[in-house]
Amino acid sequence: MIDMENILKVKLTRPGAKLPNRATQGSAGYDLCACIDAPQTLEPGGHTVVPTGVAIALLPNNAAYIFARSGLAVKHGIVPANAVGVIDSDYRGEILVGLINQYAEPYTIQPGERIAQLVIMPVLLPQIIAADELPDTQRGAGGFGSTGRSLVDFGR
Repeated sequence: MIDMENILKVKLTRPGAKLPNRATQGSAGYDLCACIDAPQTLEPGGHTVVPTGVAIALLPNNAAYIFARSGLAVKHGIVPANAVGVIDSDYRGEILVGLINQYAEPYTIQPGERIAQLVIMPVLLPQIIAADELPDTQRGAGGFGSTGRSLVDFGR
């Protein structure tokens, strides 16, 4: 039986598009595949936007996040260009994945290749109010290096 409270509606927007899929029962992310007609080479330091042919309808108070696939990132240096992509619950367009090649060798993206993973998480949406003071904590306003190395250790 389908749990209607836990459904992700997916629309395939291009011929050859693949439904997002979890590789294993324990996978947190759904693989997104390149929906391209021909191989696309990413030169060292190069970046591109890759269509997935997938649009989604998230439930309210959820967002989808696009993360790197660890094998593609570690072995080939191919990662999302914006570190983590955020898909808002009211977005209904095609998911496009910006990728960058961080390594010194070219990499060729193949049609249908798994290029990123989509993770869906709840989003807290508190009311924002201005405050003259914030509650004290043990750390306080300590920033970079406040719990270990100082900014001097980072060359600053």
